[in-house]
Amino acid sequence: MGIEIRVYYEDTDAGGVVYHANYLGFLERSRTEFLRERGVSVKELADQGAIFPVIRMEIDYRSPAVLDDLLRVTTELVKLGKTSFTVRQRVVRGCDGQLLVEALVTLVCASAALRAKRLPPALVQALQVEQQGS
Repeated sequence: MGIEIRVYYEDTDAGGVVYHANYLGFLERSRTEFLRERGVSVKELADQGAIFPVIRMEIDYRSPAVLDDLLRVTTELVKLGKTSFTVRQRVVRGCDGQLLVEALVTLVCASAALRAKRLPPALVQALQVEQQGS
């Protein structure tokens, strides 16, 4: 699974390749859709007082994407904790399947006051199903 993202002019830098920071937005969209596909709404969780800041990210830029590339961004659960979870994300060019970016991202569940708290039960349930399917 995953999402497809087309590279637009606004995504590129002066060299004509996707600006490195723009991949962070692509990864964020994929994480949101990853949860949505499992019946979890980030907005509903936020309305209930649970937000998910990124607390750690390791990212490897392997090859550049360029204007008009169609990218596939995937997200898979790697680790599920009591207050956090970690996902592996990949950005692959659609036309040739080349791996462009790989990231390991850890998010923590936090209150509006930015204090760590337990993951909501609905999220845990959705992610446990994902973990069992791996």
